[in-house]
Amino acid sequence: MLLCLLRTLHIMISVEKLTIDFTGTPLFEEVSFLVNPKEKIALVGKNGAGKSTMLKVFAGLQQSSGGRVSMPKDFKIGYLPQHLLVNDDKTVMDEAKTAFGDVLDTQKRVERLTQELAERTDYESAEYTDLIERLSIENERLTLMGADNMMSEIERTLIGLGFLRTDFDRPTSEFSGGWRMRIELAKILLSRPDLLLLDEPTNHLDIESIRWLEQFLATSSSSLLLVSHDRAFLDAVTSRTIEISLGQIYDYKVPYTKYVELRKERREQQLRAYENQQKVIADTEEFIERFRYKATKAVQVQSRIKALERLERIEVDLEDNSSLRLKFPPAPHSGVLPIDIEHLTKAYGDHVVLNNIDLQIHRGEKVAFVGKNGEGKSTLVKCIMQEIEHSGTMKLGHGVKIGYFAQNQASLLDENLTVFDTIDYVAVGDIRTKIRDILGAFMFGGEASDKKVKVLSGGERSRLAMIKLLLEPVNLLILDEPTNHLDMRSKDVLKEAIQAFDGTVIIVSHDRDFLNGLVTKVYEFGGGKVKTHLGGIDEYLRATAESQQLTAGSQQTVATGQSVVVEKSEGRINYEMRKEVSKKIRKIERDIEGLERDIEKAETRIAEIEAKFAEGETDEALLKEYERTKHTLDAKMYEWELLSEEVDGLKADL
Repeated sequence: MLLCLLRTLHIMISVEKLTIDFTGTPLFEEVSFLVNPKEKIALVGKNGAGKSTMLKVFAGLQQSSGGRVSMPKDFKIGYLPQHLLVNDDKTVMDEAKTAFGDVLDTQKRVERLTQELAERTDYESAEYTDLIERLSIENERLTLMGADNMMSEIERTLIGLGFLRTDFDRPTSEFSGGWRMRIELAKILLSRPDLLLLDEPTNHLDIESIRWLEQFLATSSSSLLLVSHDRAFLDAVTSRTIEISLGQIYDYKVPYTKYVELRKERREQQLRAYENQQKVIADTEEFIERFRYKATKAVQVQSRIKALERLERIEVDLEDNSSLRLKFPPAPHSGVLPIDIEHLTKAYGDHVVLNNIDLQIHRGEKVAFVGKNGEGKSTLVKCIMQEIEHSGTMKLGHGVKIGYFAQNQASLLDENLTVFDTIDYVAVGDIRTKIRDILGAFMFGGEASDKKVKVLSGGERSRLAMIKLLLEPVNLLILDEPTNHLDMRSKDVLKEAIQAFDGTVIIVSHDRDFLNGLVTKVYEFGGGKVKTHLGGIDEYLRATAESQQLTAGSQQTVATGQSVVVEKSEGRINYEMRKEVSKKIRKIERDIEGLERDIEKAETRIAEIEAKFAEGETDEALLKEYERTKHTLDAKMYEWELLSEEVDGLKADL
């Protein structure tokens, strides 16, 4: 009866009073909602709220403590968890083909029937006629399944997710775990399920693949339950947001960013209504207490008592405010050029990853490394960290102290320490008094701070490693995919900390929302080269989109035989970028003026000391001051030369 009702109402899934309880404290309690055909829903909430558990319940991998999830029996579900063991026995292409199991089985039946038909000679028999009819039916079934488009769909999906055609015949065992997850994602997308359950699908994708996946999901006929901490991805794909918070859900039929606004407005309205009602209640209770024992007021008192009993009390949505504005310790002073790379080349055998790279990063800059996986981002980071050999030169500036967060950073923690001790050992100064607040902001509040590192999950270890890094006094931060295991609140905490950091930052990331407003320069890796994009991540995305459109237009022109003239705009920048560059030029020129004053003072003092030497005054203190001043002058002159070259280059761009 329920199945018939579901089909009648066109409701794909009904969640009724669902409760999950692991340890006596419900993860969520009596949650109810509906999932409609083709609906794209974002499941959001802090780490540990129950998002992944909810997906497992939908996938049939987790039993509920109460309530139920109802769906048609022939319902097809595609589920991508955060972590998955992948088959290593096939090539990439053969593994992707398994998504078309029904098509492959039908093709085998067609081949078997065709072979049987070729071997028979009883052309006039009923059996022969029946065989022809069965073969015709199977061929029609193949056509309806879209078998003719199977290979093109597989190629389009694999290429969209970042694979090259040369990868198709390689064994999956040759690929890293992240690339194997891409293969699994491709299989799920190709299987065209009724419902897609995707748990952090962008963690292993680069920006180009994420943008392709956005378009695929937005136009897919499948319904979608998506867990992601990538705001830009959520806004591009989903039209409804369900937040799980403190065991309850908050459901709005809008994308995530709009939901956050509406949620805030709703809470503000609730608070105003609650405060007004509390004032009315207080006034009423005061009247009752004042006149409770006066006979002349008995009627009014009883009336107001009944009014209070009938009053529907306004409740304010509970809100989880476990976040913290975290700041880095002040960065120790470093040279004006923390990283100076010239003609750097790195190859693995015959495969050249980086070819004759020139790159300079100035003190205080916050830059992003972007590009497809395998194009050299992490390789260059390893060169900077002096973990691998290379040709060319890679110089670190004077006094540079690096803080490095690698994707495997969590595995380097001491498993025998507690969460609290791990942070206590690296915290310095006043920050030590706030350790428990910091741990709470990263979901290690209360008893969780006393857990041993060895019992933490991978995500918890990553968060702990991030906190440890945030507390160390450094002047060059290198963060390799720092947001993969962080929820929205934790990402905001990290982003605010980086924005306030007065040192230099390199971020390897695919998270556009995280990079937006954070970096002012983007280095794009591809084809062994590194291309510089001035401005933030939005400028980079616009530039690459325009480049792709230009390429597509050129290809269309060749295909149609038409001839067009394209006006190139290389070396030019838009109005906003001109303003940004002009602002930077003015800042550098002020720095140059300051250096020139310092240089003049140093030269004057050196001349004074040399005059004293000429008069025969040569005490030890004067000699030391002379050496110090000469050293200061050399350093100031070097900085002056670098800044002068930089400002000349920026002016040339204008």
